[in-house]
Amino acid sequence: MTETILPTTLVGSYPQPDWLIDKSKLMAAGPPRIRMQDVWRVPVDELESAQDDAVELTVRDLERAGLDILTDGEVRRESYFNQFANALSGIDLERSGEVLSRLGRPTLVPRVAGPIQRPSPVFVRDVEFLRAQTDRPIKVTIPGPFTMTRLVKDDYYNDEDDLIDAYADVVNAELRDLEAAGADIVQLDEPYLQSNAEEAAVNGIAAINRALAGIDGIKALHLCFGYAYVVKDKPSGYSFLSELEDSVVDQISIEAAEPALDLSVLKDLPSKSIILGVLNLADQAVENPKGIASQIRGALEYVTPDRLTIAPDCGMKYLPRTVAFQKLRSMVIGAAQVRREIEGR
Repeated sequence: MTETILPTTLVGSYPQPDWLIDKSKLMAAGPPRIRMQDVWRVPVDELESAQDDAVELTVRDLERAGLDILTDGEVRRESYFNQFANALSGIDLERSGEVLSRLGRPTLVPRVAGPIQRPSPVFVRDVEFLRAQTDRPIKVTIPGPFTMTRLVKDDYYNDEDDLIDAYADVVNAELRDLEAAGADIVQLDEPYLQSNAEEAAVNGIAAINRALAGIDGIKALHLCFGYAYVVKDKPSGYSFLSELEDSVVDQISIEAAEPALDLSVLKDLPSKSIILGVLNLADQAVENPKGIASQIRGALEYVTPDRLTIAPDCGMKYLPRTVAFQKLRSMVIGAAQVRREIEGR
């Protein structure tokens, strides 16, 4: 891992090239929960090769931007959720279910019709390919077990604890394989902890700990209020955050820029490292590095430099690629400015 203080990274996603995916079609539907293969512009028999090319372009962008910890931009995915969730056995791919989204809208989701199992690794080849593209530390993300139970229709278990345990077990098996394939950091994406705080208080921490059992490397968890283009009015504070102090998670990724989060909440996570969101993804204007540096200094009132990583608020996939790159450059420059101050240079 990098020994740089205030390292920079992504939350997970980076904009996919326009030649690879029809972003207007993707955005019109909202983040897909079931498969949405018609968004790809490339024929199925050429898709993997095209996605390989897109990963190489993404890695070069992220290296040029100056990021310390890379992902593959999730450019092979239609959403952070649906590729993994629909690769499991026990899901009826012919007949979807329907639930209400976090905004109260009816949404098509995977339907659980049998025992949830993982027939084979889902993202191992992706991690191996990314590992071959760069010498920098790499991170891979996967939807967390609590969020997956909120985005499926359960017609098999009919028991909340059994369902979440089944998802935690397949997530754990996947994470172990991804770590063995070369991932330096594994991250659970758990946005529904925030929007379902009462339910999360019952079994959220247990599910996270079960999913991360036996992982030796750095374990991260991302919380957010939803993609900026979907959720317009975000609360100014998290309804489920301090509870994560009791989890085995090492790093907690939060969005702080768009909601103007009161960073004093970081005092409630004394044993955790923080991945601080400093880029407002609801605004395509590129942040000034000085403003980013100011946000970082604000966090350093509550978190020591060795416990702080700098990132965008959330995934960047819905931004124009040129805007995303420029925002990342400003983020890197702002972080470097504060790093020099700390190091006395």
